[in-house]
Parts: sequence; C-alpha cells; structure tokens
Amino acid sequence: MKLDRLLGILTLLLQNDRVTAPYLAERFEVSRRTIGRDIDALCQAGIPVITYQGSGGGISVADGFKLDKSILTADELSGIIAALKGIGSVSDKSNIEKTLDKLSANKDAVVSLRMPVVIDLASHYRGNLTEKIELIKRAVREQQLIEFDYYYEKGMTHRHIEPYFVIFQWTAWYVFGYCMDRKDWRLFKLGRLWDLQLCNETYIPREIPPEKRDFNSCLPDDKKLVALFEPSVRYQLIEAYGLHCYTETKEGKLRLEIGYTNRDFVISWLLGFGGKAKVLEPQDIADTICDTAKNILEAYK
Repeated sequence: MKLDRLLGILTLLLQNDRVTAPYLAERFEVSRRTIGRDIDALCQAGIPVITYQGSGGGISVADGFKLDKSILTADELSGIIAALKGIGSVSDKSNIEKTLDKLSANKDAVVSLRMPVVIDLASHYRGNLTEKIELIKRAVREQQLIEFDYYYEKGMTHRHIEPYFVIFQWTAWYVFGYCMDRKDWRLFKLGRLWDLQLCNETYIPREIPPEKRDFNSCLPDDKKLVALFEPSVRYQLIEAYGLHCYTETKEGKLRLEIGYTNRDFVISWLLGFGGKAKVLEPQDIADTICDTAKNILEAYK
C-alpha cells in the first residue's frame, strides 16, 4: 500500500543522513519513478525532503526536522520490539517484520533487534493457531460473523458469534464476542475451537457492557481449595502460585489455600502430584480423586 511505503520511506530518511533513489526503489520493490512520486507526496505533506544531485548525492530530510530520539528510550523501543516479535510468533510474520524493519533498519538504528527477552505465544499447534487468529482478525475488521465447533466438558456444540477481540490471557488464546446462540457475551478458547469459518452474514457492532470488558470476571476463582503437599513438590507450587503461596505445618507439610474456577482442571492438576498431595476441602473433590485413583488401579490390574 502507498501509505505503508510512504511511512517506510520517511522512517528510513529519518534514520539515515542520506539514501539514494535506487536503494529505495530496490527496498520497496517499485520503480525509481514511483519513488520520485512518493518523494513529491512527502513534500506536499509538509515533510522537508531535500535531493542532492551528482556524485555522493541522494535524498534526505532537513536536519531541523530530525526526530529527537529521546521521544522513545532504548528500553522503551526494546519493549516494543519484544512485544512485536511475540505477536509474530502467532501472526503473519511478514507484516511484523516490516514494522520491525521500520524500528531498526540498519546498524545505525536506535536499538538492535538482538533482544534479551524472547516471547513466544504460540502453542504446539502453531499453524492452526495462526490461521485461527488471522481469520478472526479479518472477521472483526469486516464485521462478519464466524461459526465453529466448540469442545468442552459436556461434549461438542456449534456456535455462531460476533467476534470483537482475540485475547491472550491465563496462558491461552481466546476469542471474545457476542454468542448468537446464547444471546450473551462469551469467551471461547481457541484450542477447543475447530472448523472455524467466516459466515456470509455481517453484523453491526454492539456496545460492550463495562462489566463484560473485565475478562477476569469470566473466570471467577470464588471456590476454595485446601490441600497438603509433600515438601518435594515445593517448586511446583511456587511455579504455579508464587513464592509465598503456602504455609508449613508442624509436620513439615505444605498447606495450600487457593481459589479456583474450573473443577475438572483443578482435579487434573492435583492428580498430577500422585500421592504427594491430599485434599482437605472441598470434600467432593477429595472423593472424586479417590474414585479416580480406584479406577486407575482397576485399569492396570
């Protein structure tokens, strides 16, 4: 797009004392005549672009127009680049690379692309995740309904929604939208969502109620779990809930008291500790774990 190219040219001019028209033409894969028209467009927009003829000539922006690099510090730019590269792990890399290129185009750039922080938001099934995110983004831009099969604890259901946001939260990706089948706002985990398709039907965006914008409220942890753990799994508790998540009993056990949302998830998590965890409350979870252990034992007889 012309606008993207104009922004790219302006960024290069601001980052370099002087560049040549052939270099810009090769960089943006257009003709020198197109670059000439782009330079004219920048001038008409009020950008003081100067051209120099002859040997050592080229194109530059008047010195007085150079941006003050203190507008963004090196740390701030590094944070932006780390975030962009994280999005690139699950998005169209070509667009991300173009943006990164504008921020750090060469050795004289403000900040290097060699980052001390690496963010990878992809899952094992990165290809499917990327396709889902790109299709949902398109649906949001074009205000098109989407439909999909959704797998959950009760089985499978088919849903039609008006998509509004793609969200990364609670270590997973979700789509947030208005469910036409339930007539309410819903979050759907992308890992459970399959056969995603665009519908021909479009929608007029609704006003999202303020309380629905608090995505944490969609998964309230108002149920209480109390359990004892062996000291050998201390690191796992710290990894999941932080350094001071437990108290030590006189017997040396680790007592954990937390709120939880999803009963099936917390049971699976507790079963992963084997005999190194014992549920004190609620009793129904303790009973379910006992029954599960009996079933496992029976399966291996």
